[in-house]
Amino acid sequence: MKRVMLYFGSFNPIHKGHIALAEYAVEKGLCDELVLVVSPQSPYKQAEELAPEMDRFEMAEAACAASRYPDRIKPSVVEFLLPKPSYTIDTLRYLAENHGADMEFSILMGADQIERLDGWKEYDRILEYPVYVYPRRGERVDRFPGRITVLEDAPLQDFSATQIRGRIGRGEDVSQMLDKGVADHIRRKGLWNPTARKSALTAQIAADPENTALYMERGKLHYRLNEWGAALNDFNRVLQADDSHAEARQYAQMVQEILEFRYKDIYNP
Repeated sequence: MKRVMLYFGSFNPIHKGHIALAEYAVEKGLCDELVLVVSPQSPYKQAEELAPEMDRFEMAEAACAASRYPDRIKPSVVEFLLPKPSYTIDTLRYLAENHGADMEFSILMGADQIERLDGWKEYDRILEYPVYVYPRRGERVDRFPGRITVLEDAPLQDFSATQIRGRIGRGEDVSQMLDKGVADHIRRKGLWNPTARKSALTAQIAADPENTALYMERGKLHYRLNEWGAALNDFNRVLQADDSHAEARQYAQMVQEILEFRYKDIYNP
């Protein structure tokens, strides 16, 4: 029987932390093969947060191929073929029915997932499989004692896919967090780029025009892209709602100084 560990996730995008955990599982002899099951739709995530599923699969494919064990760490599209939304127990049932004769399955999940596991569909059936849990920095894993295995020495992830998407949206460097093939794919497809993030923020502001946090984020994005007028408008909108907002005032002053320096003839005729 081949021992196959299933690592479920949206991998939106896959990053070096994911691959480090996969390599750790292989090196520790926890499995013969680790399969990253790329989820098309998580019940806990809005569809608009996700990059197209084939983009996420292709990035996972590139990251797995660049790992230390490309013949033992592989992505899977199995959940793309099953009814949506995708539930872990349905995937496990499908795999057991179709491959259970020659494969023995286990599951790898994070501490954040185990904390809400009892909200998953048929979670008690999931716990019938060997479940390995990797902790996150500052989080304890004390649920389901005796029914899970906590990987105390697993490599800790110091960043998340959410943080990476945010940094890409703000135009910040993420090269140290991603495999080169993944970073190249994101650039080539324009995934989570600042323009897309600005469009998303503008849509959110239209739906919630009193939310100053949205104006603040969009203003800072304009600022990083040297779009001074648009940035100043957003910071001033925040200050209209909250004159004591220190960060908005600081950014507004910096923009004013930039404009006064660059356009002296306008400000100082």
